[in-house]
Amino acid sequence: MQDLSPRAADLLAQRLYEAGCRHAFGMPGGEVLTLVDALEQAGITFHLTKHENSAGFMAEAVHHRDGAPAVLVATLGPGAMNGINVVANALQDRVPMIVLTGCVDADEALTYTHQVMDHAQVYRSITKGTFTLTAKGADIIADKAVSLATQPRPGPVHIDVPISVADTRVSAAKRRRLTRAARVAPEGTCLEKARRWVAEAERPLAIIGLDVLYDDSRSVVRAFLEHFGIPFVTTYKAKGVVPEDHPLCLGGAGLSPLADTQLVPLVEQADLILCLGYDPIEMRPGWREIWDPDEKRVIDISAVVNDHYMHQAGLNLVADTGATLEAIAKGNPARPTWPQGQPAQAKAALAAAFPTDDDWGPAAVIAEARDTLPPETLATADSGAHRILLSQMWQCPEPRGLIQSSALCTMGCAVPMAIGLKLAEPDRPVISFSGDAGFLMVAGELSTAAEMGGNPIFLVFVDASLALIELKQRQRQMGNRGVDFDRHDYAAMGRAFGGNGHTVRNRAELRAALKAAMAADTLTVIAAEIDRGGYDGRI
Repeated sequence: MQDLSPRAADLLAQRLYEAGCRHAFGMPGGEVLTLVDALEQAGITFHLTKHENSAGFMAEAVHHRDGAPAVLVATLGPGAMNGINVVANALQDRVPMIVLTGCVDADEALTYTHQVMDHAQVYRSITKGTFTLTAKGADIIADKAVSLATQPRPGPVHIDVPISVADTRVSAAKRRRLTRAARVAPEGTCLEKARRWVAEAERPLAIIGLDVLYDDSRSVVRAFLEHFGIPFVTTYKAKGVVPEDHPLCLGGAGLSPLADTQLVPLVEQADLILCLGYDPIEMRPGWREIWDPDEKRVIDISAVVNDHYMHQAGLNLVADTGATLEAIAKGNPARPTWPQGQPAQAKAALAAAFPTDDDWGPAAVIAEARDTLPPETLATADSGAHRILLSQMWQCPEPRGLIQSSALCTMGCAVPMAIGLKLAEPDRPVISFSGDAGFLMVAGELSTAAEMGGNPIFLVFVDASLALIELKQRQRQMGNRGVDFDRHDYAAMGRAFGGNGHTVRNRAELRAALKAAMAADTLTVIAAEIDRGGYDGRI
């Protein structure tokens, strides 16, 4: 009689489905065939990509839309190693991800060496945890992995799946689930001090980080800022937590020295700094120890204990952001803030520093794209000089309207992220912004975009140079070495994969190409040719 009990792989897949996962990405090998089959039977579609690193970024993009953990599947040996970069990125960028790798059985590994290696040892330093699936413990391991990946701060968790274990039938499996913790807010003297500091502040400033994306406190954060009249900046990944057209918004902070010339003086002038879910892993060194907590009042509300030492605070509250702000605000009257109007002056200066009226160049490309594409457009940014400029100029009306690798700063992420966004949101415009070098790293994924369908737009800044590195080279008065390459026909690449391609050299051509891309029924590559040195003085 056929055993109809679930396989261990089925229990794992069912727990991922229960966590909201509906998509998995990767490249299969013989060692993960049962796993792929189990995912599909559980209702999780497996998407074939051209490289595991790209697969992880597609999975991350889907997570940013549906909130479920990203799922990356890789076979043993080279497949598992190809995913190293995106998994490390997930750890630093706080992305909940389940990394599933196949492996040979323990007894087999004793005498068989081809492609056999210790996956767990490799992944241990770039994940929150690593497990080896067992048949009887499959459901518990799956729940531990999901729970660990999604607990503050989120991150990747690795599960190695032996071939025979995946196929093993499990009878009378007892399902167990970790109980979720309730929202926690401070009380007692800490709360009273926080209430007093906020009530007494004349020049408060808030710095909002990506913890707020995960604790469902956005509406409370906005109400708190509005009630007390507190201007705010966000990290790049927190852009849009409060719509960026809000009068209190001063834009994104982190990697732009030009923006820092306006934002850092505000930090220095503030008499109260509120760190709201602020994770400084996104910030450049100029934001390290940017204030002295013995001289400036600083309230740090975060999901975990401050062990990064990027900054210190006089009042550290490890608590839910929304619940804490509600407790601080309750019965606490507002007062006029910033009587000298410094935030408004800084906002005007920032607008002047990042003008939108250039005739051509990288800033003109960004401004024209923002003007032409509808507000609901979802965007991705690759690493490079264009990302710094884009993060200052691309205004987000919603959280995760612009996604990027802002902690690890991985090149080649924008294209696969855009593919993932389009899969998750097929009815919304999606555009990726890549430098030409980053685009070349992942150009093969245009085939994946064509196979998945839809009309994502891939915009490439073409200056035939690693612009940010070349700029740093010149700043250090070094010779030009290893940063320049040839110009190529990127538009032709779009056409080669069954899509559309346009090369543009002015704003009118770009606007026409963007409008054609939105009306197209397949992908479009737009190559925006700009001069080298176009970022000088702009970032």
